This record gives sequence, structure tokens and C-alpha cells, in this order.
Amino acid sequence: YPRGIEVMKYDPHFAIRGLHFDTSSGLLLKVDAFHNIMLGSVYRGLQPVPNDEVFKIYEGTHLAITKINPSNFLNGPRRTMHHMIDLFSYPEMVLISNVIEFFQQRGIPYDPEYLFRDCQQAVQNVHKSGKMYQAVINDIDKYLKKSPHLGELLQRLVSSGKMLFLITNSGFEFVKKGMDHMIGKGWRDLFDVVITQARKPSFYHQQASRCVDTRLYRPMWQKVSALCRGQVYIEGNIEQFKKFTGWYGPNVLYFGDHVYSDLRDPVLYHGWRTGAIIPELESEIKNGNSLDFQRSVVWLTNLQDLILQLKAFPPSSKRAQLTDEWKRERRELKLKLKALFNPRFGSVFRTYTNSTYFTRRLVRFADLYMSSVENLLNYPLNYTFYPRRAALPHEAVLDFRTNRVPQYQTYPSAKN
Repeated sequence: YPRGIEVMKYDPHFAIRGLHFDTSSGLLLKVDAFHNIMLGSVYRGLQPVPNDEVFKIYEGTHLAITKINPSNFLNGPRRTMHHMIDLFSYPEMVLISNVIEFFQQRGIPYDPEYLFRDCQQAVQNVHKSGKMYQAVINDIDKYLKKSPHLGELLQRLVSSGKMLFLITNSGFEFVKKGMDHMIGKGWRDLFDVVITQARKPSFYHQQASRCVDTRLYRPMWQKVSALCRGQVYIEGNIEQFKKFTGWYGPNVLYFGDHVYSDLRDPVLYHGWRTGAIIPELESEIKNGNSLDFQRSVVWLTNLQDLILQLKAFPPSSKRAQLTDEWKRERRELKLKLKALFNPRFGSVFRTYTNSTYFTRRLVRFADLYMSSVENLLNYPLNYTFYPRRAALPHEAVLDFRTNRVPQYQTYPSAKN
């Protein structure tokens, strides 16, 4: 690749988690829970793609499920839509966008699929080579914050009789240095089982466990016939884990930060309860609690109701003009709400109206989600979380604060 790419800066605020990169078109785009493209949030390199070009490329804004998830179909098309769902996707998305921008500006021809593979491989090599882990260990104060509250939470769980386990894809040396730094050298005493280099999601299938020599950081050759407290293991599989521990189904609550690699298989195949750690929630909630955001959402909702109510009257030029003005204001409000989160892609969790594809996968595979596991310190250990009841499109929205029950409307329900 041209050396000039080196001077392009990394912008940590360019993209958001959960976007899709299409290797057939070279576009980075935001998709909602119903496979609709969010117009105004489609980029080629660092430049927005006009709506008419998006319509032409995709013959509309809806993506067929065979394009989003072709693995569900026998002899279906190859995957072109790649879901950028984990925290490592941030540098990957910016790297891809920077390289495309570099090529576009200079008229250099390229195949988006080859470019995607090369960028993805480059990011993966940083991890596989151990360079990232070594960089963190060499300057651990820069990359990892001490976390006394995490230690407090773990100690609280242990004191109440809970059994704790750690299953991570990271190597033991890296885990030890990080945990020693964050909560102190006695962290292993808090866990009944410690498994490193688990190779998730392969851990949820078949591979054997091995013990680790914690002094030499090397795997041992003895056969594992039990998971013992104080020992460290590598690899293994969930069936072996369940057999040795006796921990099954909804009695297990497992936390992870990767919706697919960490949480999908435990939910779908083993009935575990799961919690997703989503750091972006802190800024999302802060923005959602702002007065500007809440006023805009209330006015947007009222505008939509006014537009619907006006359509119930006989058409006239005056009403048509008023409707156009309200629709224009509605569009402006939606763009304003989007920009409060990210000027290019908006909220991680919502498009203009619907939840995002990322949110759909998140709530499918996570019983709980939070910005940090430390948030559980705000709740007693016997606390029960109940799902919030949300109105379906055909149901009336009940105002519990005033005990007012609105009448059902005759307007058609919609998801867009």
C-alpha cells in the first residue's frame, strides 16, 4: 500500500459501533433492525454518499436478508455485508475509510473486498502477534485504570456465596498483569474457575482444557479431569465446563463485551443468562437526558401526531402547505437528534425512528446491558430486573403519570 496512507490521522469519533461495511460497493452504512439503510449515514471513505446514489446501488433502501445474513441459506450468496460490532471495529472502520479516501482522492482503482480483507487482517495481526498486549503491559497506567469498585463488586459477590468464573480469550500473562493492576494481586482468590486463551466462540464447541504453569506462563501436558480453584486453564469447552462445575442454564449469569463471540452461543444453546458491557451507553444516556434532546423528541412526537390528524380532514391547498411545513420541520428535528450523538451516523442504538441492527442483536443475546459491570454496585444482590413493557405499534400508549388512557387511533400502525 502507498506510504502516504501513514499520514492520515485516526479519528476515534468518525464512526459508531454496529455499522455494516459492504464489500460489494465499498460503502460504510448504518442499518436498522428491519434491514433498512439509514439515509444520510452512508459513506464512501470519509465522504457521504448522496441518497439518489444509494437508491441506485441498492434499488431502494431495504436490504434482503440473504445480503445481511447469507449463512442462513443453503447455497446462498457469499457474504458482502460485514457487521462491525465489537470495540476493535472502531480502528478497523477508520482504517478502511482512510484507505478508501486516499484511493478515491488519487483515482487509484481498488477492489473493496480485497481492501477490507487486508485492513481486517492488519488489525487482527496486531492482536495475534502480541504487539497490542505488549504495548499495554509496557505502559499499563496509560491503558488500564485502577478499578477498586470492580474489586469491591467481586468481593461482595463472593461474600454472599456466589461462585465466580473468568473465561477470556486473552493469555494468562496479559490477564495477570491487567488484573494485578486494576484490583490487586489477590484477584485469583475471588474466582472459582479461571480459563484463559478460551478461543471463544470455539469454546462453545469442542476442544480440550489444559492446565497452565502460572510461573512460566506455559501450558502443561497433564490431562484435566476437574476445574480446581486456584488453578489456571487454557482452551476447553462449555460442555466440559458444565460437567466439572455443575453450573447450568439460568443459574449462570455471564458478562461479555462482544455480542456474538461472548454471548450468542451461551444464550441460544445453553440457556445462560447474559449481560453485555457496552461502554457507549454512558454518552448515549447523557445525551438522552439532556433538556435539548428531550424537548426535541417531545416536539417531534407532537409534530407527527399533528401531521396524522391533519390528514383526517378534507384536502385543501392551505392544509397541504401546512403539512409540507410540518414535514420539513420534522426532517430537521430528526437530523438534529442524530447530530446530538454523532454528526455522521447518529446513535449506536437508534436510527431516525427504529432501533438499529446492532440493538436488535444486542437485546436478542443479552438479558441485561450496561456501560460497566460496576454499575451492579447500585443494586442489592437480591434485586430482580424486569423488562420494561413497551407499546406495540397497534397499542395505545398509556400515560401512567396522569392515569390518562388515550383512545385508540384509526391511523395505520407503522414501523418506519
